[in-house]
Order: sequence, then C-alpha cells, then structure tokens
Amino acid sequence: MARRIKLNQSNYYSEKANMQYFSISQYKDFMKCEAMALAKITGAYKPEMTRAMLIGSFVDTYFEGTQEQFIKENPAVFTRKNELRSEFRKANQIISRIENDELFMKFMSGEKQRIMTFEMFGVPWKMKMDSYLPGICITDLKIVAKFRALPFWRYDLQGAGYQKGVEIVTGERLPFYLAVATKERTIDLDVFQIPQSTLDAALYEIERNIGHYAEVKAGLVPPTYCGECDYCKSIKAARIRNYNELLEV
Repeated sequence: MARRIKLNQSNYYSEKANMQYFSISQYKDFMKCEAMALAKITGAYKPEMTRAMLIGSFVDTYFEGTQEQFIKENPAVFTRKNELRSEFRKANQIISRIENDELFMKFMSGEKQRIMTFEMFGVPWKMKMDSYLPGICITDLKIVAKFRALPFWRYDLQGAGYQKGVEIVTGERLPFYLAVATKERTIDLDVFQIPQSTLDAALYEIERNIGHYAEVKAGLVPPTYCGECDYCKSIKAARIRNYNELLEV
C-alpha cells in the first residue's frame, strides 16, 4: 500500500488526497450518486462552482484569512467594470453582521482550518475544521438561504464525523456547533448545537454505509448511477421513452 501523504493547506483538496482519504463531503457525494463521487475523485468530473458556493467561500475565506487569494482565483466576483458584484457586496454585509455579534465571534474564535487525519470504521479520513477550540467545542461556519435549509444539507453527518475524528485523535468528545448566517434581505444569524443523539444516529449511518463506499472507491464493486445528477446527465446516451411517464407523480 502506498504511503499516505501528509496533508496541509495546499494539498488538502488534491486528487491524491481525495483518493487516499475519505471526507464527509466525499461521503455525501457517494450518498447522492456513487458514479458521480467516483468521477470527482479521479478528476473525470469537475463540477463548476455555483454562485451560492462562491458566496459561501467568499465569507469562509475572509475568516480563514485567505480571501485575497480566493479573489485572485475567482475573478467572477467582479463585474467587467472591476466592481464587486451585488451578491458579494451582500457577502460583505454578512461578514460585518457576524463580526458585530459577540456570541457568534466567540464560537468562531478557535483555531482556523485545523486539519486532522484518522482511521474510522477501517477507513482513512481527513477533515478541516472552521473553528477548533480544544476542550470546548468544534464549530463550522455556514452561510445559507434560510435556517430551515440546514437539515437538507445533512450537517449532522459532518458534525458526527468531526466529533468522532477529534475524539480519535485527542481523546476528547467535544460538542459540535453550526455558526449560521443567512443571505436573506435582513440577515439572520444564530449558533445551532446539534444534539448528541442526532450525532450518534448520523455516526451509525456512516458506519453502516462506509464499507460499501470504500469498496466502490477501491474499484472492488462497480458504482451505481443515480440517473438524475448533472454527471449522469452529462454522460447519458439518448433513448426512446414513453411520453406518459412524464405524467407520473
């Protein structure tokens, strides 16, 4: 077996790192579509960053201290007149709102982008935490349309993986929080703690599924195709279909 690379900020998202380690994001890709997840890992499929993702990253990199580099790599944040696009002006408003909230900033005051690697359920994992306060908590920053969107993105899985990872590496089981701001016209913000019972259920879900996903990733089992995601649409061949199937609910 090839020796695993030591991860740092520059190679964390590399193809080699993604091949050698699972992450919660990669795990969620396999949940959506195994074929798409595998294609992303090998570099055969490189989805474009959406405007929503760019806005979230704009805010994330500000608090990481890497926003200048992010802007250099993503000129789409500016108009042809070299002015900040309206949605990124909104992102600056979100940043200002966050910085003026004492409680929110307290949860974001930990070590930024702390990388950890560990073995969980017989599989190597990697993770990078937005704010890590040893002995206190793990916090992840999220910028969402509305609070009610949070469960849809399955951040319980992220919390479960991060909590277990820290416990494996340090021996401490820390609570997991989401520091969340919204992109609504009137920006809302709160800090959500994911209950331990919810984290335990999510960790059990990961344990049940990871063996199969690891076999798919290793090429031991062929991936399934969801037929609905952008990747599946991009590689499909046309076929004759019955019009009436479109009327089915």
